[in-house]
Amino acid sequence: MEEELKCPVCGSFYREPIILPCSHSLCLGCARNILVQTPDSESPQSRRRASGLSDYDYLDLDKMSLYSEADSGYGSYGGFASAPTTPCQKSPNGVRVFPPCMPPAQLPHQLPPAAARHQCLTCPQCHRSLLLDDRGLRGFAKNRVLEGVIERYQQSRATALRCQLCEKSPKEAAVMCEQCDVFYCEPCRLRCHPPRGPLAKHRLLPPAQGRVSRRLSPRKISTCTDHELENHSMYCVQCKMPVCYQCLEEGKHGSHEVKALGAMWKLHKSQLSQALNGLSDRAKEAKEFLVQLRNMVQQIQENSVEFEACLVAQCDALIDALNRRKVQLLARVNKEHEHKLKVVRDQISHCTVKLRQTTGLMEYCLEVIKENDLSGFLQISDALIRRVHLTENQWGKGTLTPRMTTDFDLNLDSSPLLQSIHQLDFVQMKVPAPPILQMEECCTHNNSATLSWKQPPMSMVQAEGYILELDDGNGGQFREVFVGKETMCTVDGLHFNSTYNARVKAFNKAGVSQYSKTLVLQTSEGPYPRMSACLAARLQINTMPSPLEFLQNSEQETCVSPVDIKKLVAVAWFAFDPGSAHSDIIFSNDNLTITCNSYDDRVVLGKTGFSKGVHYWELTIDRYDNHPDPAFGVARVEVMKDVMLGKDDKAWAMYVDNNRSWFMHNNSHTNRSEGGITKGATVGVLLDFTRRTLTFSINEEQQGPVAFECMEGFLFPAVSLNRNVQVTLHTGLPIPGFYTSRASLQS
Repeated sequence: MEEELKCPVCGSFYREPIILPCSHSLCLGCARNILVQTPDSESPQSRRRASGLSDYDYLDLDKMSLYSEADSGYGSYGGFASAPTTPCQKSPNGVRVFPPCMPPAQLPHQLPPAAARHQCLTCPQCHRSLLLDDRGLRGFAKNRVLEGVIERYQQSRATALRCQLCEKSPKEAAVMCEQCDVFYCEPCRLRCHPPRGPLAKHRLLPPAQGRVSRRLSPRKISTCTDHELENHSMYCVQCKMPVCYQCLEEGKHGSHEVKALGAMWKLHKSQLSQALNGLSDRAKEAKEFLVQLRNMVQQIQENSVEFEACLVAQCDALIDALNRRKVQLLARVNKEHEHKLKVVRDQISHCTVKLRQTTGLMEYCLEVIKENDLSGFLQISDALIRRVHLTENQWGKGTLTPRMTTDFDLNLDSSPLLQSIHQLDFVQMKVPAPPILQMEECCTHNNSATLSWKQPPMSMVQAEGYILELDDGNGGQFREVFVGKETMCTVDGLHFNSTYNARVKAFNKAGVSQYSKTLVLQTSEGPYPRMSACLAARLQINTMPSPLEFLQNSEQETCVSPVDIKKLVAVAWFAFDPGSAHSDIIFSNDNLTITCNSYDDRVVLGKTGFSKGVHYWELTIDRYDNHPDPAFGVARVEVMKDVMLGKDDKAWAMYVDNNRSWFMHNNSHTNRSEGGITKGATVGVLLDFTRRTLTFSINEEQQGPVAFECMEGFLFPAVSLNRNVQVTLHTGLPIPGFYTSRASLQS
């Protein structure tokens, strides 16, 4: 803001600023210094009067300017022949300043000596010439608002009272130069600001008055510039200036539209606020754009370094393949070396901080133990004991285990070296990276399967299409079932009760990527219908287009069209759902690990619901403090989220402590069973829609009898816990042995 408060001529804070008709401000003293004289017969004012222009229309006429940007500092007086004058100078702010008026003795001889003259002021910012009337500079209004802003700004900066030129420890300032805006100690003043030459005119002030060097006089009531005894009472809408009643009575503004000062003040203040909002949005966008540009600079530098390193390595390979490869391998070794050092140093720093905190706590506790104030000690002892235990537990969670080994697991295979060196060349494109199957979104429903995939997050090579392949459900050969741009595909017409292997690859004009990992999908049990004619033909005869054919006709999409469907049955993989969980639940580990920040029980559901099939998942107890009662089971989506699981009729659960467990549904407790959980224990949940049962296990052993029967509907995995418990979800697990043995005995 400081640049807005400094005069464009003198470069210092405004002194008695006046408002020019072009809306710019100027110091009153600086305005006197840049006044020039112009003949009345050729003055813009006389021409304006002759043409009938209004008082302010001449501001927009470039021909009225006495000095042009192209005249290299030389001007002409009205219609007379040009004569050399003092060249234009620049102010400390870099704004062009026009020369002061010539003394009468130095006027060109062409000017008539008796010609009447008028004073002319050229704005140093917009270079528009302004003709002054008989009142001179008194005809311009004072910028009292700017004076107030400068006064507040100077007062806010009146805290730095140290020398600003001392190299080491700044000494106390003795004076401040008002023009230089610098605090000096006495030695620095004698050395850098001697009282001679051009610095002799600078004004030195005591440091206490430094930044508030010039106390502005109390603000006066705004008076009219034409009638100094009259206060401003109205606002002329046409002239856009405050006026007094005498201005209206004399007729200058009598025919103009006027409004009350207060109403126009509120209106203009509102308009300025609205304009500032728009400007703020543009400034915010500009900041974001600058951040983007800076990131681009960094990215370009990183890419340049990477490409140069690659180019140097390739050129070195053409000269000496062994040396080139040696440089690359050494770079990898150095990278591994830096990575290991970074990990170890980070761990050293982390442990150092924790050790310092622990030592501080220990010393504090020892000092507390020395106190003999019994009641005072008991007031803080519980909190200190909890802090000591908590700090001790923090040291026990792998903190004292190195995060990095000292061995370099790198092996060198030089056999393909000579063969590869003859094939080195620049390539215009690279094949895309293998896609990643999104396990949590892949599912089956009846005899159809939905698969979803994506490109690796850090992949810089764009894929132009994907190829999805499925086997025949019996371990046979893979066949293409989809070629297209989409990243999701639903294939129906599969066999019931069959296991299919699926994989996907990406392609562009450079070629085809490697395959993704193979995904195993199990279709639902049911009748064994014949395969659809479309899918059977595709699995028996490869009628899919090649990637080249697809690129030539990019709008052609074959196989079952991808659709955005809801997942009805999740075969193997799912995670917890942050969207439906209570707000106190804390998620981590890709939404597989949860805890809570409340002492009350809070419920979280799985991201996938079930209505058919047999499903089994486990939860590992990562933390278990103060013997809470976490609950595990299934629930409908509308279950209550702020009570223990099983308190309402929308959930079926087993809650368990460190000694025993109970089954609970609709707040009814049944089947107390001995055996609880501790840290590291595993709780299993088995939902069997075939037999319509829900069974629980602890550490792979069935806990109690079958918990619930007649299970039906659309159910989600569910857990309730508080801040004393942390659990991690494990899915995609086979049916446990205790259940398969019991099922075989029953059959």
